[in-house]
Amino acid sequence: MNYYIVIPAHNEEAFLAFTLNSILEQHLPPKKVVVVNDHSTDQTEAIIDSYAEAHPFIEKVNTSSSDLHLPGSKVINAFNAGLARLDQEFDFIVKLDADLILPREYFEKISHIFSTHPTVGIAGGFFYEKDDKGRWRRTHPMDKNHVRGAFKAYTRACFEAIGGLKNAMGWDTLDELLAQYHGFELFTEASLEVKNLRPIGMAYDNKARFLQGIAMYRMGYGFWITAIASLKMAMAKKKPAFFLDNLRGFYKARREGLPLLVDEDEKEFIRQFRWRNIRRKLF
Repeated sequence: MNYYIVIPAHNEEAFLAFTLNSILEQHLPPKKVVVVNDHSTDQTEAIIDSYAEAHPFIEKVNTSSSDLHLPGSKVINAFNAGLARLDQEFDFIVKLDADLILPREYFEKISHIFSTHPTVGIAGGFFYEKDDKGRWRRTHPMDKNHVRGAFKAYTRACFEAIGGLKNAMGWDTLDELLAQYHGFELFTEASLEVKNLRPIGMAYDNKARFLQGIAMYRMGYGFWITAIASLKMAMAKKKPAFFLDNLRGFYKARREGLPLLVDEDEKEFIRQFRWRNIRRKLF
């Protein structure tokens, strides 16, 4: 299967070469890789240039956004800048972070998943990080069916059906909800171990603390689903303040009348879907 990769990169000089090397070593190489240099102030651009010069299927795009490392809109702005350089001649497209090491068979197996499971629209592996003893440990969300935003692969049909990636915090949850709304399934492959070189959220600006709650409001969750989801996340992270920050973000979005990211039918589907999962886990 033909596939494209888009890599948003902001000040990734410490990690980017590892990611690009792991792409070059893939058993099934990509048709094209677009690395988006997003307002970097380190050697990120020079690293991209060196790889693009040596490998014609790697292309650099420069874009400029805020120098703050905020989740959501910044990364999707960069992704869309790279997407604009691609045609529609692909079987699947990948949004990839610039601080990962992929196993050599990664995209070969992703291709096999899509080829043999025609109803699957989003696929990916599992996240691994080093613990304090230097051992690689799996650190995946409680919902094992969730594909991390760091390495999401979408079939063209699914990507088109969901209208691309929403330019907002929560895009990597909303994409999966909308995919299921349109009849696509998710697939996580446990044998694909993706090594994350930088702990999640390490570089996020403090202004991001309320964005999760804002995202839940804009995805149409409603108060009770937001409260339950926030409590679950706070318990998993062992950070009680996370629950309060989410609720503050939710009420801030409601007070300001921020527009939802979904229409009424999608909102109703999302709420019913979330309540079914909550009841299933409780009972």
